[in-house]
This record gives sequence, structure tokens and C-alpha cells, in this order.
Amino acid sequence: MANPTRTALLHWTVVVPIIAVAALALTWGRTLPIAAVVVVALLLAGAVLAAVHHAEVVAHRVGEPFGSLVLAVAVTVIEVALIVTLMADGKPGSETLARDTVFAAVMITTNGIMGISLLVGALRHRVATFNPEGTGGMFATVTTITTLSLVLPTFTTTKPGPEFSPAQLAFAAVASLGLYGLFVAMQTVRHRDYFLPLDEHGEVLEEHAEPPTAKAAGISLGLLLVSLVAVVGNAKAVSPAIESGVEAAGLPLAVVGVIIALLVLAPETLAAVRAARRGRVQTSINLSLGSAMASIGLTIPAIAIASIWLSGPLVLGLGPTHMVLLALTVVTGTLTIVPGRATLLQGGVHIGLLAAFLFLAVSP
Repeated sequence: MANPTRTALLHWTVVVPIIAVAALALTWGRTLPIAAVVVVALLLAGAVLAAVHHAEVVAHRVGEPFGSLVLAVAVTVIEVALIVTLMADGKPGSETLARDTVFAAVMITTNGIMGISLLVGALRHRVATFNPEGTGGMFATVTTITTLSLVLPTFTTTKPGPEFSPAQLAFAAVASLGLYGLFVAMQTVRHRDYFLPLDEHGEVLEEHAEPPTAKAAGISLGLLLVSLVAVVGNAKAVSPAIESGVEAAGLPLAVVGVIIALLVLAPETLAAVRAARRGRVQTSINLSLGSAMASIGLTIPAIAIASIWLSGPLVLGLGPTHMVLLALTVVTGTLTIVPGRATLLQGGVHIGLLAAFLFLAVSP
């Protein structure tokens, strides 16, 4: 009879992240041949799937909305480390990398992840149901932080160009961190019930399966962090190949930031889709908007601190095209959220906005 503990240790969700981290250690700081890039990319995909599995184990143990918060914050912290590392290299175009990556994350989460979740939820249950009070609060916070951090620099006059002065950057960082902290307090303590998944009748969905033990959840939390390190670290390892491919194709450098955001947000995307398939659309929205908020609410303060020793300029202001897309996202998102119910149409509209963003990133 097989030993259950040994079988668990040999499960692919344990083995793949460890191999992916080992590959990261072996390839860090080196120029990789094509064959090695392919191997690292495969390990990267495996680490994404493992991260989703372990995030769901942790989420089942701690319950909503804490589970969504764990994955969003963990991914964002490592995303920040990746952005700062790439900016520290000082390559041409690095001054806009933070803006491009953060804005891409906002568009992917508010239109891509949320749109796919609404589509899946509506396909499975005819109408996707969620709590407009909690969702509306999240969306308002994302909109405010994004506008303060990425729109205002285009219009301020203290410093020329779409840049903040040091005082303005400090204010944006403190405001972003403060609003994110206020959101976390509302989501996890004071108004936790606003962020729980609902059924088609507006009743809170209960989790029927037996939750994992504290030991199993603790192991999954550790493996989740290992998986996320592997995801972002290996994304950086293959980023020179991505940058070379972007340059060879004659595409704008902003595409690099979009690709980084797509890679980093892959675990949340898969987790959100799986939650929507189970009828837990609110969980999917918690993941999408929570990730958007964590991405910008934690990245801007981190970049503000890093700018003390980063030598180059820090360009945060969006251009006219991106501001139009952001405004359209805000209007569309508001109309989607207010009823608390969405059909295939709303999901399709959000996917259409993401498609427009991706197309214009390639062909500005």
C-alpha cells in the first residue's frame, strides 16, 4: 500500500515548483539559448498551474475573501520585485516600464479577468450574480488609485513631461497605500459579507467540501510562494528573449510590459475562471479587482521608494489613447457592477475592451 505522505510529496504540484525554482537558480543572470528558453517557458506554465492549485487550497482553508487576498498580494509583491529589478538594469525604455506594466495589469484585471469570469458565470448559470456593494467599492478604489497615479502626472506642471515631482510622487504613494489598506480593512473585517459569493437568488454560497487541515494549508501556502517566485523569476529569465522578439518584430517597447503583466496574472486568471465555473462569480471578481488594486496600490509606493536610488527618470503619465481606454473601462465597469447581475453581453463588452487595449499596444 502506497504511503499517502510520500505520494503527496511526489505530486506534480509539489515537484514542478521546486524544479522551476532550481531552473531559475541555474539560469539567473545568463543569456539562454532557444532550447533553454523553451524549457524555462514550460516550467513557467507548470508553476502557474501549481500556483492556482495551492491558492485554492489556502482559500478553502481560510475562506473568502481572505483566499483571494492571499493570491492577489503574493503575486503583486513579486511583480513589484520584477519591475524594480528590470528598471534597475537601466535599459532604454525602462523609465516607462512601471507605467506600462501597471496599466496593463489594470486593463487585464478589470476587463480581461472580470470579463472572462462574467462570460463563464453567465454561460454556466445564465446570469452571473455578485454583490454590487462590495464590487462597487473595489471598482471605485481601483479607479481612484489609477487616476491619481497614472492620469494626473500627464497634467501636473511642477515637473516637465508626464512625471511627478518628488513631493507629488510621495503623495501618490501614501494615498495609494492608504486607500489599499482601507480596502483590506473593509474586505476582511468591517464589511466582509459584501465580498462573499452569492447564488442566483442573492444568498451567500456555503462551501460544502471539508476544508483542508491547517498543516496542509500551511504547506500549500509555502508552495504557493515558491510557485510565484518561480513564475515571476522565470518570466524575468525569458524576458531578454521576449525583448529581442519585440524588437525584431518592430513592436513598441510597451508590449514588454503587457507581456510581463499577462505572465504574472496568469495564476489569478485561471483561479478566477475556475471559481466562476463553480458559480462563485464574486470570488472571481475579488480576484480580478483585488489584483488590480494590489498591483497599483503596492507598486506605486514601492516604485516611489526605489526611485531614490534608481538613476533614470520615472514616467508614470498615460498618453491620450490609454486615457480614453481607461475612461471607457470606468464607464462600462460602473454600468456592469450597479445591477449586481451580468449576462453574456457585459462579459463580451469587457473582453472587447481588453482586445482593443492589446491591439493598440501592438499598433498604437
